[in-house]
Amino acid sequence: MSSHRLFRFPKPAWLNSANTRTAGVYAAGALFSLGFFLLIDVASWSKSPMNPSDPAVHVTFVDWIPGICSALGMLVINSIDKSRLSADSFSYSGNGVAWKARLVLFLGFALLAGGLAGSVVVLVLKYIVAEYVWPTIWMGVGNVVANGLVMLSSAVLWVAQNMEDEYTYNLAL
Repeated sequence: MSSHRLFRFPKPAWLNSANTRTAGVYAAGALFSLGFFLLIDVASWSKSPMNPSDPAVHVTFVDWIPGICSALGMLVINSIDKSRLSADSFSYSGNGVAWKARLVLFLGFALLAGGLAGSVVVLVLKYIVAEYVWPTIWMGVGNVVANGLVMLSSAVLWVAQNMEDEYTYNLAL
């Protein structure tokens, strides 16, 4: 047993397969698309002329800001090269690469958390405090669920990208 392992039990072999990594990437894409589908569904339900109960409040740009923050956070987090997070020992592109990468990673997570917190704030201030009934309050709940799905997809994609296969080679110039 390797002395670098944290736990006594070995990692299952299926966690290091290329098929598991591919399934994780597809699952993250499905969660992300489902999240933005919910945002578009809520916005279209808000403005629909076919809506039997025309809501007293409509989706505005304020409702979209948390989704935009979450999408930017996911983009920032998953565009960081994971090897740069501990790159100070063999830095070839300047000093302090690891702390810069960690700072950008923190900002990405802050955007994700801010998007989720912002959607909860919009739900509470715009829909719950004003005491709207259920079909209208779905616009706020859908926004929170959508941002939660974007955050979950970011975590799934992060884990899927960090899986290592012993037969995978990363060639970079």
